[in-house]
Amino acid sequence: MCGIVGVLGHHEVAPILVEALKRLEYRGYDSAGIATVNNGRLDRRRAVGKLVNLSDLLVHDPLPGKVGIGHTRWATHGAATVVNAHPHRSGPVAVVHNGIIENFRDLRAEMTAAGMSCETETDTETVVMLTRHFMDRGMAPREAAVATLRRLEGAFALLFLFDGEEDLMIAARKGSPLAIGHGDGEMFVGSDAIALAPMTDRITYLEEGDYAFVTREGAEIHDLEGRRANREVARIQLDQTRIEKAGYKHFMAKEIAEQPVVLADAIKHYTTGGTINLPEGLDFSLLDRVTIVACGTAYYAGLTAKYWFESLAGLPCEVDIASEFRYREPPMPAKSYAIFVSQSGETADTLAALRYAADKVEKVVSVVNVPTSSIARESDVSLPILAGVEVGVASTKAFTCQLAVLLLLALKAGRDRGRIDDAALAGHLAAFATLPGLMNQTLSREPGIARMAASLAEAQDVLFLGRGAMFPLALEGALKLKEISYIHAEGYASGELKHGPIALIDKTVPVVVFAPRDGLFDKTVSNMQEVMARHGKVLLVTDGQGAKEAGEGTWSVLTMPDIPVLLAPILYALPAQLLAYHAAVAKGTDVDQPRNLAKSVTVE
Repeated sequence: MCGIVGVLGHHEVAPILVEALKRLEYRGYDSAGIATVNNGRLDRRRAVGKLVNLSDLLVHDPLPGKVGIGHTRWATHGAATVVNAHPHRSGPVAVVHNGIIENFRDLRAEMTAAGMSCETETDTETVVMLTRHFMDRGMAPREAAVATLRRLEGAFALLFLFDGEEDLMIAARKGSPLAIGHGDGEMFVGSDAIALAPMTDRITYLEEGDYAFVTREGAEIHDLEGRRANREVARIQLDQTRIEKAGYKHFMAKEIAEQPVVLADAIKHYTTGGTINLPEGLDFSLLDRVTIVACGTAYYAGLTAKYWFESLAGLPCEVDIASEFRYREPPMPAKSYAIFVSQSGETADTLAALRYAADKVEKVVSVVNVPTSSIARESDVSLPILAGVEVGVASTKAFTCQLAVLLLLALKAGRDRGRIDDAALAGHLAAFATLPGLMNQTLSREPGIARMAASLAEAQDVLFLGRGAMFPLALEGALKLKEISYIHAEGYASGELKHGPIALIDKTVPVVVFAPRDGLFDKTVSNMQEVMARHGKVLLVTDGQGAKEAGEGTWSVLTMPDIPVLLAPILYALPAQLLAYHAAVAKGTDVDQPRNLAKSVTVE
């Protein structure tokens, strides 16, 4: 969620830190700050709001130094104020922190009893207080930082800077990612390789429990037990870390438009002719169950995949919200796969769920967008979705690529279990290959969708309905609308309408219905009639035949290209995204960085 960057360089670091933090803005934040050491003196600058506020502050109150740390904060403990902004400082030590220190209250009480006073409402302040406490007792910075780490409970990525130390940063990770970048006589630390890309393409990812003493000569890494550890230096692809709007007004608009291209890349990667190319060792033939675990949009991708696994493979599929999964201690059959879906691969709840399941199932499979992420590294099989960098907080291209990879897994399961023969598989994959073209056709309808969205933007409440695999898409459509336009929206299975939600219907409540002409279409039309009989405004998203049969009496109809029912959830995701995007634009909200949200959720 928050962004961390650190630089041990040869040049003034303040502008370098701010520029690196700009590359992490996509994570979402509400304050920012930097700290440097110059001529042995530790100092810091902090500001609430966007990074431009910090930049303005630095113009009027410069912060010199060639070593520094920076941070963009997404508030957890304490409001978004300058006092609560990072870096936090106590005496000779400053710290930036991602994650949550779960035992901070106990530590705070201990430090208060020792005569220290708190200045902030944050959990992070206890880290600097504790480190200062150890230094006051005679410990050197390295010893004090390690002693502090041993007292902390929770999830964290930490970067320490010390008064009088112009060639030292100390980095540590537990449950939250942190990477070290290697330069020519310079060193860098970041919560995301994207932040470091302009400075280096050589990256070392700290593993769980690692801490590192970073100087200009390199990084001395220790594992959880304090032993020296050798970690691989990997080269990152700089073109994969480029973040540009490419002429679009918002990253979200760019990423919606990229979907035909990235989906085509995924199809090319995972299919050859009439066959599916997945890593060896994936065999669904003798499984009793598949469990899919995810959060947010990825969870809705999992709900869609449930329909596919059960209909194509006859394989029971359970889908769980990651934040609930491990706390109910679910029994998991030994003959099962657990599939974890995450855009970032660092989602804290999903990672914790993976660790719960790891020794209980036959295989742990991850579907992620970052192949070097924690979830990917801790899985038996990791399947990249190949969506490329996604900057907009509201996931778009990652969602459709997640759906694509999950559908291929379901088709593989159907083939393994004898429910799909070679000819049928080849037919499914041939249809699959037409999806990028159909997506382009759908995107050509954007001007009409924008006009519909302008009307939606005037509503205070919107309902989304769908049956079968369109039900999870209704949930996703509602999520997209609420998270970037701030319009209250809910998604329901169409058949559930009469069991309560129909009480909400009146002429002020638009109802968006996803209904391709399939075997459930007539039942969905009946639900639409129930809405229209109560003066509800129906926006029907359907194909040409569906529009002919059910378009009369609706407020508006969006006619989609014809597509096999199996693939409809992937294609129909595009109008759900475009409706949300253009409604948000019409309302003037911050599309790419909506309030209170973060891109990578690395706290529970």
